[in-house]
Parts: sequence; C-alpha cells; structure tokens
Amino acid sequence: MRLLLDILQGAGLAGAAGIRPFLPALLTGALASAHVGVDFRHTDYAFLGSFGFLLAIVVALALTILLERRLGSGSVEDGPLGASLAGIGIGLGALLFAASLAQHGYASWPGLIGGLLCAALAQVAVRSLFRRTRARLDPDARAALPVYADGSSLLLAGLSVLAPPISLLALGLFGWLLAGARRRGDSKHAGLRTLK
Repeated sequence: MRLLLDILQGAGLAGAAGIRPFLPALLTGALASAHVGVDFRHTDYAFLGSFGFLLAIVVALALTILLERRLGSGSVEDGPLGASLAGIGIGLGALLFAASLAQHGYASWPGLIGGLLCAALAQVAVRSLFRRTRARLDPDARAALPVYADGSSLLLAGLSVLAPPISLLALGLFGWLLAGARRRGDSKHAGLRTLK
C-alpha cells in the first residue's frame, strides 16, 4: 500500500511540474525540508529540500514571471523559452517522482521514467488547452493564463502530497484533454479534405 501511495504521489507531483515547473518544486521542497508529507532525508534527492535548491527555484520563477510580463505569456510558452520551460518541467517532474519513491526506500529509477511520462502528458495536454483558450481571449484575460497555470500546478502538487489518489483523476483529466485535442484536430483535417 505504501508503494502505491508513493507512486500516486510521484505521478501527481510530476504532472503538476508538467503544468508549470516551479511552484510544485518549491512547495514539495519546502514540505520536504519541514518533513511534512514528504521526507527526502537520507535519499539521493535530499537536495530538493535544501536552501540552495529552493533559492534557485525562486530565482527561476521570478525570471519567468519577469519575461512573461515583458514579452507576453504566449511568447514565453512558445519558441526557445517555451522549450526551456518544458524541459525544466519534465526534468523536475522526473526528480519529484523519483524522490517520492526513494523516501521510503524503494528504487528510484522507475520514478525517473514515470516522472518523465507524467510530466510530458500533463504538459502536452495543458499546453494544447491553453493554446486553444488563448486564441479566444482578449489580451487582459490572456495575460491571466499563467496565473491559472501556476495555481492549478500548485493545487495539484499540494493535493498529491495530502491525498495521493487524486493523481489518478489528474492523469485521467490530462488524457481526456489530450484525446479531445486530437479529436478536434482530426475533425478539422477531415473538413479540409472534404473541401478538396
């Protein structure tokens, strides 16, 4: 049972990092340093709760917010900056999943693989949703999308620590969003084929 809860916790934390990387890592690191809900002491992932790591996360978050205000959230999510943010999210997701397994003495390497997959699933699903949503919003509402993304990633990370089974719902939602985006894309291409 403990292993299943650690897997679910790791999957939820990785999915949260896939949405937006910094706040889930910051929350998890802060909880780990206080030994509340997660405890990475005596593991190879103890650094996730260290002051230096948490400070680096805060600096990266501040830089991301600054760039979003200066360049607009759409330009930060696309192009090289978006690719960098995506890579950071997937990497942090893998570390958080692995650390969740390691905290109770389980092998952590499956968590690295599972974390990559969960973070990538969340990222693709949420980016697709936000891309479609951004196209329909006015500029003021568009500027608030990163706040919603950060809030949902923080909420999922907190719930994953407090109630790990919630991760199943989150992963199901990501899959549903991705399937819906694919269906819309297929129907759009089918309509274009009938016009030819």
